[in-house]
Amino acid sequence: MPQLRLALNQIDSTVGDLDGNTESILHWTRHSAEQGAHLVAFPEMVLTGYPVEDLALRSSFVEASRAALRSLAERLNAEGLGEVPVVVGYLDRSERARRYGQPAGSPQNAGAVLHRGAVVLTFAKHHLPNYGVFDEFRYFVPGDTLPMVRVHGIDVALAICEDLWQDGGRVPASCSAGAGLLLSINASPYEREKDDTRLDLVRKRAQEAGCTTAYLAMIGGQDELVFDGDSIVVDRDGEVIARAPQFAEGCVLLDLDLPAADPGPAPEGVVDDGLRIDHVTLSADPLPRYEPELAGGEAERLGDDEEIYTALVVGLRAYVAKNGFRSVLIGLSGGIDSSLVAAIACDAVGAQNVYGVAMPSRYSSEHSIDDAAELARRTGLNFRTVPIAPMFDAYMASLGLTGLAEENLQSRLRGTMLMAISNQEGHIVLAPGNKSELACGYSTLYGDSVGAYGPIKDVYKTSVFRLSKWRNRAAEERGQTPPIPENSITKPPSAELRPGQVDTDSLPDYDVLDRILELYVDRDQGRTEIVAAGYDDALVTRILRMVDTAEYKRRQYPPGTKISAKGFGKDRRLPITNRWREHV
Repeated sequence: MPQLRLALNQIDSTVGDLDGNTESILHWTRHSAEQGAHLVAFPEMVLTGYPVEDLALRSSFVEASRAALRSLAERLNAEGLGEVPVVVGYLDRSERARRYGQPAGSPQNAGAVLHRGAVVLTFAKHHLPNYGVFDEFRYFVPGDTLPMVRVHGIDVALAICEDLWQDGGRVPASCSAGAGLLLSINASPYEREKDDTRLDLVRKRAQEAGCTTAYLAMIGGQDELVFDGDSIVVDRDGEVIARAPQFAEGCVLLDLDLPAADPGPAPEGVVDDGLRIDHVTLSADPLPRYEPELAGGEAERLGDDEEIYTALVVGLRAYVAKNGFRSVLIGLSGGIDSSLVAAIACDAVGAQNVYGVAMPSRYSSEHSIDDAAELARRTGLNFRTVPIAPMFDAYMASLGLTGLAEENLQSRLRGTMLMAISNQEGHIVLAPGNKSELACGYSTLYGDSVGAYGPIKDVYKTSVFRLSKWRNRAAEERGQTPPIPENSITKPPSAELRPGQVDTDSLPDYDVLDRILELYVDRDQGRTEIVAAGYDDALVTRILRMVDTAEYKRRQYPPGTKISAKGFGKDRRLPITNRWREHV
């Protein structure tokens, strides 16, 4: 059987940074070539970044992407890398009118093969996702070809992400066309437990395609999305040949024994789902037999809590760096939410770039002030204390507020102070709200909800406790000081806006609350279904009422790292003005 050394480069890219992304592709192609790669691949839309959203509708951006692709091909050749075929994702436009009424020139999520200074083959994603965070039907027209490239006597079929996630299309077409390798380039966002789903998918598709299948994934972060890498190669029977590390940039190199292409004419015609074979031969003759050096292997998997925590760190780091910031600012209350956010921030951008402010009021307990200071001591972040009592007293003397208005005034004073420091010193503010609070509206607009980013926005409160305990254990295992004070984890959660206040004054017990929220928010189950699952009718009604009436607050909350199948934002889209109520 012919041999092929395949290089899968799971790298990060930034939306709109065509020059920076080009340099990264050049760097990793050079690295791959130095390691003797015969075929080099990069993730979906790596040249433009992903997702580009409405930038896809700007013809200037589309043309810039096409020009950057041609320039990349020329530079690869000029730098002595032209003999190695390179598969790269980019933004293209259709040359002719397509289905669904889109005119010629409509944008496409595309891939290309670069060789000897030229773009020798282009193709567009066939299956377009239109669920969750994906809006590809809004932007793109689908591809209608089965792209194949013959490299050293092996026919390689090419696909893009959703082409594997949906049935039909390029997977069975690859089998019909006799491909020896199916290579899919992807930008598949991270979700909890998606790694197992992804592995099962790739195994299934390899068996359907009847050939070795390589699933190349992106890493890094873009706004609220995190990409975790985890590239996978399996043989035709679904057995894992190689699996890349999670959340780590790098190149997976492996030597493959693959079936030889039919020595007769190249495959042509129309195959499954009406896909027309678009075949290009780059090198028809197999390589001389060589001793394989790179047999693959599986990288060590992260545990569930470490995986989620790492995703939160990567998401925050990417948001800060890619938006040109250097430092972050956090209001430290001594509670578990702000403590976990501070730990994530220190791991993401370095403690020297994290600034914490304690803003005690007349209702703040001594242990909360002490816990905030202890967190700062343990992590090494920059810390100051600025009491809000004088400002609070001035407002109260002018307005005479009582009850909830008085409580929320304290939160809003803290929010104003954080934004003022942000303006003065150039830090971006991190909002500490968790998914349980956001779901129930248990936050103050223009108070604890201010900020540029919410690192734990998609993390339920019970998971906040679990991740905090994991982070401390991880530190102890490395011989380090646990970053989060034990008292911040064990004391009853409280906003401390009135004497003796605790969260359970306003919310059900978090263990029960989070289970009901997961059914309602994440799984779209209604009141009847949730009650039938064994939960108290009155409690379910109360929780659903809180969720339904808080939509206007969630719309004004900053973006934050998505770790669940359905986060607040692009995933879950409900009208603010809405009289349909599950709890009625």
